[in-house]
Amino acid sequence: MHSKLIPYIDGEMATTVEIVSRQQWGAAAPKTAPEKISCAQRVIIHHTDTPSCSSRSECVSRVLSIQRWHMTEKNWDDIAYNFLVAADGTVFEGRSWGAVGAHALSNNHDSVGIAFIGNFKSEAPSCEALASVKQLLQSGVSQGFLKPQFGLCGHRDVKDTECPGAKLYAVLQQLKST
Repeated sequence: MHSKLIPYIDGEMATTVEIVSRQQWGAAAPKTAPEKISCAQRVIIHHTDTPSCSSRSECVSRVLSIQRWHMTEKNWDDIAYNFLVAADGTVFEGRSWGAVGAHALSNNHDSVGIAFIGNFKSEAPSCEALASVKQLLQSGVSQGFLKPQFGLCGHRDVKDTECPGAKLYAVLQQLKST
């Protein structure tokens, strides 16, 4: 399974973030075409509140399960998030850049939703996952999908929820230094 490598510029050095495309993880087609967003002003961080995954095949299975749940049980058009990130730093394409998500009711129209795969109530996210999200954010800015001075918050900042979990919420500041 080959992933897309998306370049981003960090100072003078070009780096890449590995993104597993929808086709690569076997995503179902959305029920309807997603609304478009030209340039997001905010990033809302979530956790999937599921067990984490440690292998590519396990993570693909987890992402498929999340999409099925969102489309079947929640009756949404597609997986809610724009991107999901595994503990090893692999990023899975959800709705992707430029698409309105379904991750934070009344807050989707100007935001990108990124979900860390796992439950971060008592477990901290991995350094690899944090680094990949920072790279993804920088890539979004450099490609014009995300405003350079974007806001970043946890799901709990826009809704009464524990999401993204206390341990992930505590390190959001590290992502804001992007």
